[in-house]
Amino acid sequence: MKIPTSMPRLKGFCFPRAIISYVVWAKHRFALSTGDVEDFLAERGVTVSRETVRQWVNRFDRHFADCIKRDGVVTLTL
Repeated sequence: MKIPTSMPRLKGFCFPRAIISYVVWAKHRFALSTGDVEDFLAERGVTVSRETVRQWVNRFDRHFADCIKRDGVVTLTL
């Protein structure tokens, strides 16, 4: 997976762009709840709260939707 180059700068975030992108993608791709995404990441050693997941999704989902409308697909890099 590959992160879009037009992804907004993530200055000030504690987590790398790849993790945030993966969270937003997983939440929408698999229709998971924020708790499911939190558990999904915890299994992989990433500790993130449900509230953080919710905030990331609210902030970045519009960008992902725009990429899908424009390109037909969003590719991410992990």
